Amino acid sequence: MPNLDWDDNESPLAYLITFRTFGTWLHGDERHSVDRHGKNIYGAPGIARNENLSTTMRDNMGEAEFKLNGPQRAAVESAIRSVCKTRGYGLPAINVRTNHVHSVVAAYKRPELIMNSFKANATRELRASGLVSAQQTIWSRGGSTRYLWKPNHVDGAIEYVLHGQGYDLPNF
Repeated sequence: MPNLDWDDNESPLAYLITFRTFGTWLHGDERHSVDRHGKNIYGAPGIARNENLSTTMRDNMGEAEFKLNGPQRAAVESAIRSVCKTRGYGLPAINVRTNHVHSVVAAYKRPELIMNSFKANATRELRASGLVSAQQTIWSRGGSTRYLWKPNHVDGAIEYVLHGQGYDLPNF
């Protein structure tokens, strides 16, 4: 019987890239978080709910959390699609929510670089369109980059991005 968990790919078929808006998921909240100080290991438990940590993080933010409205979500999606078109990346799925962005991207480039270009170009588009001020912090630091090695992993990620995010947001 074949081992369905093994594949001989030299590089992933795609990436699931997720990043959040500023202040919308703090360390210590009920959804858990990961330790970015060398302890973010696949399969390791996240940082459990800790109200003191969450309160401290919120107090140290310096500005309010940021959520995307309809026109802002449209600008972010347009900017990401433009990056993919310009650089020749495949983009089989994207979903821009009020507090995060999910995308499935096929490219021969490190996913962290792709995510950084998405955030930078989306920020530039938002500012150029007058949808945010020049001082507004839009994105949280970092994000999630999952490697998708098998076709069923890509299919599952596409399904999650397009149909696993809850109710549909109003049209732009």
